[in-house]
Parts: sequence; structure tokens; C-alpha cells
Amino acid sequence: MTATGPGQDVGVEALDAFFARTPRLAVAFSGGCDSSFLLAAALRAGCDVKAYGVRTAFQPAFEIDDARRLARELGAKFELIDADVLAQGGICANGPDRCYRCKTFIFSTILAHMAQDGFEVLADGTNVTDDPANRPGFQALAELGVVSPLRRAGMTKDAVRAASRELALFTADKPSFSCVAVHVGAGRTITAEALAETAARLGIEGGKRP
Repeated sequence: MTATGPGQDVGVEALDAFFARTPRLAVAFSGGCDSSFLLAAALRAGCDVKAYGVRTAFQPAFEIDDARRLARELGAKFELIDADVLAQGGICANGPDRCYRCKTFIFSTILAHMAQDGFEVLADGTNVTDDPANRPGFQALAELGVVSPLRRAGMTKDAVRAASRELALFTADKPSFSCVAVHVGAGRTITAEALAETAARLGIEGGKRP
């Protein structure tokens, strides 16, 4: 069983209560349905919030485009950080712990940048539907002290989508999309060439939507 932390406890704190006690926070922002709703809800609650995205070779361009669009539509503060994941040998070895290593790299990158801006709390969009047994990244969340307010509020993916529709977010019905590295193939070393081949196979070469 993947280790989880108190930041990922299920159904222990209403979302409004979290925002009330955390009026200033950073959001790990991918432009997907969950982190988009979290950012919108934090702004709606009157929080001082900044979104941080990390751009790596593992993401198609449309994900970054969506993050920029959503932040712009919400009027949110947004910083996009470029990070060289292909220089991370432990990640690119593509072993069973790839997701854990990658999440650790991504969230550590955000933590370093947000500290420079004076933020102390980092929240992400993990929800109740996300299963720790199938997501090694939960261990990284626990180790780094990342908080998952949607999960703590007991919100499932369907609940997040419904709440997003109420806020008229264009991400409400956006399909979930795993990073390209997931599709490279277990045990195959992740290189720029392997990612390009995989993107072509998935129909997302050039960063276009599948």
C-alpha cells in the first residue's frame, strides 16, 4: 500500500473550512479539471493564491495552453517553471518508482519557487477517486507535506466536475490525460526520441490534442 499523509485524509475537512484557515496558499497547477477547480474555488473564497505550473518534456503543449487560458480567465497569478526532467536519471530509467520520483521532482521544484514568494502551504488537486494503491505519487505528497483539499473535503472526480460546471470552468468536462511518459512502456528508458515516438502513436505529436 502506498504511503499517504494527513494532507490526503479523506472527508475530514470541508473545503470552505480549509480556505478559512489557509487564506494564503500555492496551488500545483496542471490545467486539468481538478487543479483548475481548486484554483477557482480558492479565488472565490478570497484567498491570496498563486498557481505554479511545471513544464517538462513529459507534457503535451495543449496542457500548458489550457493552464494559461484558465489562469487568464480567472485572473489568477500564475508562474510557469521550466524543469529538465530528462536530466533526472532516476526518473528516466523508467522503473516501478518512476511516478514517485517524478512527483517528488515536480513538487520539490514548486516548493523551491513558492518559498521565494513567501508561500508556506502547497495544495494539489488530488481527490477521493484517486487511488493510493495505484498512484505511487501519493508517497511524494506525504513526504513533502503537500495538502490535497479536495480529497480532505471528500470530493470525488464527478463532484469536482459538477462543481466546476457551476463555476462555468471550461475544464469541467476535460478528459483526464496521463503524461506521455506513462505510455512509453514499462522499463524502456525515457528519452526525447522515445517521447516523440510515443506522442506520435497517441496522436499528440506537436502538442495537439488527441
